[in-house]
Amino acid sequence: MELSTRRERVGWYFYDWANSAFSTTVITVFLGPYLTSIAEKAAGCDGDACDNATIHPLGIAIAPGSLFPYTVSLSVLLTVFVLPVVGAIADRSERKKELLALFAYIGAGATIAMLFLTGDRYLLGAGLFLLANISFGASVVVYNSFLPQIADEEDRDRVSSFGWAWGYLGGGLLLLLNVAAVLFKGKLGLTTGEVARYSLVSAGVWWAGFTTIPLLRLRNRPVVAAVDVEERNVLLDGFRQLWATLKSLKAYPLTLFFLVAYLIYNDGIQTVISLASQYGTEELQLSDSVLVPTILMVQFLAFAGALLLGRLARAIGAWKTVLVSLVLWTLVVLVAFFLPAKQAVPFVVLGGAIGLVLGGSQALSRSLFSQLIPKGKEGEYFGIYEISDKGTSWLGPLLFGLAYDATRSYRVAIVSLLVFFVAGFIALAAVPMRRAIEQAGNTPPARL
Repeated sequence: MELSTRRERVGWYFYDWANSAFSTTVITVFLGPYLTSIAEKAAGCDGDACDNATIHPLGIAIAPGSLFPYTVSLSVLLTVFVLPVVGAIADRSERKKELLALFAYIGAGATIAMLFLTGDRYLLGAGLFLLANISFGASVVVYNSFLPQIADEEDRDRVSSFGWAWGYLGGGLLLLLNVAAVLFKGKLGLTTGEVARYSLVSAGVWWAGFTTIPLLRLRNRPVVAAVDVEERNVLLDGFRQLWATLKSLKAYPLTLFFLVAYLIYNDGIQTVISLASQYGTEELQLSDSVLVPTILMVQFLAFAGALLLGRLARAIGAWKTVLVSLVLWTLVVLVAFFLPAKQAVPFVVLGGAIGLVLGGSQALSRSLFSQLIPKGKEGEYFGIYEISDKGTSWLGPLLFGLAYDATRSYRVAIVSLLVFFVAGFIALAAVPMRRAIEQAGNTPPARL
């Protein structure tokens, strides 16, 4: 008997479709350059004249170009405390769907509120992004915790890959509409800044609207984790269970080893995704008419890449496929360092390579980790996992921001990310996956 119906699995896919609008339109494309321009205006400069300019959020002097990566990094530092607790609460609650709705609608609401991000209000933009990104991460923790409940170990790579592919298709479709607005902004009577701002708002509307589908189709399941019937305060239970989870990781050292490897290499992946737009605008001096369509192309290629690497995983195993993808990511960063400025074709070609490797490496990492979770602890373990997933990286943006602050060179900042892919590859290659899955009390799939 299947763990779920096709209708429920399709509903689960649709949350990837809904939330990917935030990943693509907000994090990857529009917010970085737009918030940077707001910060530059507050600093009294514009573009090339900003080499020595500073802004002072909370009294700290920083370069305007470092505001967005620092904000991303701060949001993830906060999620380190929030997401594992959210996961523990999800495991101890019979209302996972309602938790999903709560965090999704808070995040979507904060994104829609970016309508008011005008003038020199860079602190407003940073604050709304903090709220939206933390809520986004919390909702994905709950969403991911459904995966082991709707697919068994043999089917999980396929279901995870299809969900991720569906997400890139949805995020790409909204981005296509926003690209059209960028290309025809003159006929629409809009400035570049207005198009960016309305595109940010559209992501929140899309996120909120399509979240309705999984809420209608997913079903709540009985709690598997043992719960003291005398103790029904799920928030307090969540904090207690977080502490218990962190202690229990000592009993699953190979799960912890994989988690560390993932947090390293995926931090690099997420940093490339979230800062590619800023790199293309500020360092390569590419216009929106080149940059945005290229990132749009990446979304649709990521749809195909997730399915392609999912098929490769069925042939050689998910673990080996992710290792191959990390070699390709290393090459991507090296090529990005040498890209010539003001030349569109090399950037487009590199974007194509990113698209093909992007979706599969993330989807297969998710399905691999789901094999390493003891039954009944999906939410709390995915809460830790989500610390570096879908835009919630922090070490990468921090390193990028520090490198740029120190050198005022985006090329030095981008090549500094190599350390994440090299170290992540070495760490992942050292994980004995079959033994790790068995140690967690699960049955390994035929191929790893």
